[in-house]
Amino acid sequence: MIEFKLPTMTCGHCVRTIDQTVHRVDANAKVDIDLPAQTVRIESQHARQEFERALSDEGYAPAG
Repeated sequence: MIEFKLPTMTCGHCVRTIDQTVHRVDANAKVDIDLPAQTVRIESQHARQEFERALSDEGYAPAG
């Protein structure tokens, strides 16, 4: 399980964009997005760095 804190995720549009971004990296990924907590959990065989890079490219750089 990969978990990211995304402080720039603030609305439903952000959630849709993040979901689409994760699925571009891995179409079979299981994604759990918690908007109030600003976290995303990803279940995938792909490397954490792939998701981190894709999210950052979309403007949702993980904190920490």
